[in-house]
Amino acid sequence: MTPPPPPRPGSPNFNGKWKLNTSENFDPFLKDCEIGLLKRKAVQILPSEHHIEQEGEKLKVRVCSPGRSGKLQEYQVGETFSETEINGENSEVQTAWEGETKIKELHRTESIEYELVRELKDDETMVLHLESGKGTKAKRVYKKVGE
Repeated sequence: MTPPPPPRPGSPNFNGKWKLNTSENFDPFLKDCEIGLLKRKAVQILPSEHHIEQEGEKLKVRVCSPGRSGKLQEYQVGETFSETEINGENSEVQTAWEGETKIKELHRTESIEYELVRELKDDETMVLHLESGKGTKAKRVYKKVGE
């Protein structure tokens, strides 16, 4: 079997299973994104994992939590894709490399807009930086738990 191609030179390698370690200011961020109280509380209580497969510019990100079917994103960095947000609305998501260690996603629906920046801090730490259209910032730190 041929190994997958490496990411572009100088880009981070996000491959692996990542488990949520810490979360800062996530409830106010979700509130700004018009997520109701019950969903906000459930999202904060359930453990979250990101299972990422990266082949060069292509990413496959599965967000997993117990009791949820999960969310799957498949995209090539630099392109736009569609997905359903937690509030049920369809969104267009623009993606781009930001510097040497980050992938930026701009999510837009009819009623909300937010930015997610996926940053690889080191081989064992991935940080999601979130900012709502109203300027509320949140940070979620994930630790690598497997390949």
